[in-house]
Amino acid sequence: MLHLHNFLRWVILILLIVALFRHLSGKNNKRPVNAGDKKIDLFLMISAHLNFVVGLYLYFTRPMGFKLFQTVGSSVMSNSVLRFFAVEHMLGMLIAIVLITIGRGKVKRATDYTAHNKAFWFFLIALIIILASVPWPFRMEGIARPWFPGMTTN
Repeated sequence: MLHLHNFLRWVILILLIVALFRHLSGKNNKRPVNAGDKKIDLFLMISAHLNFVVGLYLYFTRPMGFKLFQTVGSSVMSNSVLRFFAVEHMLGMLIAIVLITIGRGKVKRATDYTAHNKAFWFFLIALIIILASVPWPFRMEGIARPWFPGMTTN
């Protein structure tokens, strides 16, 4: 499940960047929202929701999630590494997924070009939150995870 969670991260990031460019282009060129925009946004939202469900499963079944509160208690909040996995990662991703869903909703029934601006800003803020909430390899020790977990050789 962790591999699926990681793979979907890359799918979401790619779709999010594609959607941002499409909405920026549509906004700048005053192009009406088209079926391609709606399809990219739909796939982005589905991928984000699916990854969130997988993440929820991991959060409640793996030791670096909810079980931290059961084993360590409230002292989780005073340890930056434990707090990242028990609270910050989950909360950041939840906020990003809500923003993606709202952005997709702004485009879903839109026919004019003004929806591009709304979707662009919702998606941009979601991208920033996602980038801040992922355990990238360059993060501090304890939080850092490989680019492709399970696919590296030692």
